[in-house]
Amino acid sequence: MLIAYIDEIGEPGAFVDITHERYNTSPAFGYGGFIIPARRARDFGAQFSYEKKRLFSSHPSLLKRDDSGKQFEAKGSSMFRKETDTKYPQNIRVFRALVRNLRKRDGKLFYYADEKPIGTQRQTRIEPLTREREAMMETLNRIATYAKEQRQQVFVLMDSVNEKARVIRVAEMYAHIFARAAEHEEMKVIIEPPMHLDSRLSSNIQFADWVAAFTGRAIDRQLVRHSPYMWINKYVADDDVLGAFTYESKLHLHNRSIVDFHHSKLFYAERPLYPGPPGSMIVDHVDGTTLRRIKAAAEKSRRHSSEGT
Repeated sequence: MLIAYIDEIGEPGAFVDITHERYNTSPAFGYGGFIIPARRARDFGAQFSYEKKRLFSSHPSLLKRDDSGKQFEAKGSSMFRKETDTKYPQNIRVFRALVRNLRKRDGKLFYYADEKPIGTQRQTRIEPLTREREAMMETLNRIATYAKEQRQQVFVLMDSVNEKARVIRVAEMYAHIFARAAEHEEMKVIIEPPMHLDSRLSSNIQFADWVAAFTGRAIDRQLVRHSPYMWINKYVADDDVLGAFTYESKLHLHNRSIVDFHHSKLFYAERPLYPGPPGSMIVDHVDGTTLRRIKAAAEKSRRHSSEGT
């Protein structure tokens, strides 16, 4: 049996531009993490905890358990920041070592994300919950395909969410798995819809968060012309990150003229969307005039919202 640990890549809200006052967070949304044989999951979790303690050994107070037994958690968003390669290269070193360790245990990294159409929620008419649901369904489809190829069943675990969201999500994924299984045999290898764990109680969920964050930085580098994460492809040697992803891993592009990114191609030095010298920050599926109109409309919407509060 396999266990897939996943966490969110980016956030599900709308995106206009990284310089926009409000809609600037992430150009894509999805899920990332890793898949590992169940018999090796505990060993890997112990290795992660050991490496994390070594990494933060200069901050012993952070490593103490709280009254509920929870341990200090280093979020992926903090591990991989704009200046990580120059100020915190040890974070990248430890991450790469853990990926190598995962591969020795027959584990694989995984991601699936959808590029967002440029615009506010009103302009794109896409609700965050809709984006979450669609990304999760495709994530499960691809995890199931991988597990089927390995002739294994798979159990999916992810970071906990609030109870209302959890109930809705589980019900939707139950329906998706059973409906799709009628025509797609691979869906039968998923034992249950994603179960939720508090990341501060699970070392493996924490590492899934690191993978999701690292992958999110690579997505940003590919989709944003002047991305602040241009350093990331320098740290994916053949012996670690490159080749570590399942073939089913994918970044689905929105109305692009090029093919989607699959498996490790996301981390290649080449940026197919921006093959020429850097120019404006305009993304290629929105022309300059349209993007200016989108930004103006977004700013107008922001002002109206502020006046109404």
